[in-house]
Amino acid sequence: MPTLYFAEGLPYVVVMTLAVVMYKNLGVGNAEIALLTSGLYLPWVIKPLWGPLVDLVGRKRRWIIALQFVIGAALAGVALALPGPHFLRLTLAVFWLMAFASATHDIAADGYYMLALPQRTQAAFVGVRSTAYRLAMIAGQGGLVYLAGWLAQRGGGPAAGWVAVFALLAAAFVLVAAYHLWALPRPVADHPPPRGARLGADFGAVFAAFFRQPGIARILAFLLLYRFAEAQLLKLVTPFMLDPHAAGGLGLSTQDVGIAYGTVGVSALTLGGLLGGWVIAQRGLKRTLWPLMLCMHLPNLVFVALAFWQPAGLGLVSAAVAFEQFGYGFGFTAYLVFMLMVASGRGDGSASGPENEHQTAHYALCTGVMALGMMLPGMWAGWLQEWLGYRAFFVWACLATLPSFGAAALLRIAPDYGRRVDVT
Repeated sequence: MPTLYFAEGLPYVVVMTLAVVMYKNLGVGNAEIALLTSGLYLPWVIKPLWGPLVDLVGRKRRWIIALQFVIGAALAGVALALPGPHFLRLTLAVFWLMAFASATHDIAADGYYMLALPQRTQAAFVGVRSTAYRLAMIAGQGGLVYLAGWLAQRGGGPAAGWVAVFALLAAAFVLVAAYHLWALPRPVADHPPPRGARLGADFGAVFAAFFRQPGIARILAFLLLYRFAEAQLLKLVTPFMLDPHAAGGLGLSTQDVGIAYGTVGVSALTLGGLLGGWVIAQRGLKRTLWPLMLCMHLPNLVFVALAFWQPAGLGLVSAAVAFEQFGYGFGFTAYLVFMLMVASGRGDGSASGPENEHQTAHYALCTGVMALGMMLPGMWAGWLQEWLGYRAFFVWACLATLPSFGAAALLRIAPDYGRRVDVT
């Protein structure tokens, strides 16, 4: 599981974070960066359209391994496209391919997770799974961003630095895929559907079952709005750190961003995720949802303080980012457990019920709605920041957390869902 979720996290970090830093290093503007990279969320938004296909055709293990080799090839494609004069157009095309492969890999990996672990331990292991995912973030937006900056300073320039980074990534990902081909376990429940199954009818039934569940409007509102503020904040944090003081930024180098945001910040986020999983396992989602939400959203004030103060010390910036990221990791765990609850068929708040036979596809539908909630606000975030400036933009990001509290107030949470002592 740790290596599987590391491999799931890495291409997502590449598409959503490394692409932002790379384009900023290569002189692309904030509004264009936010618009183009937010558009890359689309495969995660529409992946429910082919989620049932992954659920109904073949084994999840085979999907995982095949897609990991495809992602490795796409990473190599970015390295080959960067030196050319049309790097923006070509790299975006490859990032789109990588995003579709990564989104499909997520469906297979999440389905594999639910097949390989019994339901009574899935919520408790959310923290472990999140840790592996966050380690991919540290390796990506921490170590690789630092490496790209270091190589650029060695004389090759930003483009040469990023070519080397993506070539290294491609080789590493192919090795991970080869390792999983040999080592990934084969759960008994991971089997293809019986021959003669009506794929078209089953495909439609999966969607119908998801949207027929009671309280679907409340569920969709929460999934869309929980990360409304973060979707806007996320696209501008790296440009904010890299922009000079005169432009309202912090004036950090690429290596400094790799340390502060990619290593220290993600490490704190990982610790927060582990603690959040433990808290939910002890108290249940119903009792912890609101405290976790507050811990996730209130630390956004850190960026307001950084924008007004513009401190020069890397240590102070790293400490502020660590505080914000710890709160985010702590609170985001509630969202992951809520999606597991919905996928299990208990999104209406019922105490118990029959096991959902389409958990993989329904979890993919949940993550697709989540991605839509990230894509749309992120697309206008760059334009909004250029219009407002960094200070007013971060104040707006704090106000933008309010819709998520309204959506949470309407939810019905299954009693003691996620509480391990209740289900063992």
